[in-house]
Amino acid sequence: MPAKYDPHRHTRHSLRLKEYDYTQQGMYFITICTFQREFLLGTVVNEKMVVNYIGLIVEEEWLKTPALRSHVSLDTFVVMPNHFHGIIAIAGRGTARRAPMTERFGKPVACSLPTIIRSFKSATTKRINEIRGTPGQPLWQRNYYECVIRTEEELRKARDYIVMNPLRWCLDRENPQSW
Repeated sequence: MPAKYDPHRHTRHSLRLKEYDYTQQGMYFITICTFQREFLLGTVVNEKMVVNYIGLIVEEEWLKTPALRSHVSLDTFVVMPNHFHGIIAIAGRGTARRAPMTERFGKPVACSLPTIIRSFKSATTKRINEIRGTPGQPLWQRNYYECVIRTEEELRKARDYIVMNPLRWCLDRENPQSW
């Protein structure tokens, strides 16, 4: 039975840093979870992630990101059974542009991290729903986690975390086999 509505627990709050310019040059560690954390993207076998056709589409769309957005480059990433981790670098939009730099509901900002992630989620969802014949079905949770990478040490830790994720899957609380 679903939990009774509690405004203190069920109010959505933005995970974004207030007043932070997500178009500026920098590196970001992101995590995107599947809708209801469903295991849709593959499985971990012998501490290695084996993507299925859905996970392969997620990889393909992620790898298209720099080709679609010249100001973006990709670093380490991994598709897991029910989530995706990646490091993305934004080269910055320069000073010549006068467009807004902070996102507001319904007003995406070109070249910003939220707009890039929104486009990625939309492209993967559309392709996967076309193949499955499930138009309008959510693939991803509504939000995503992001962390601004500010130092070389933070970058190293984020890369290690991503690379080690399949190895640690047997201990992950999201993995029912670890219970």
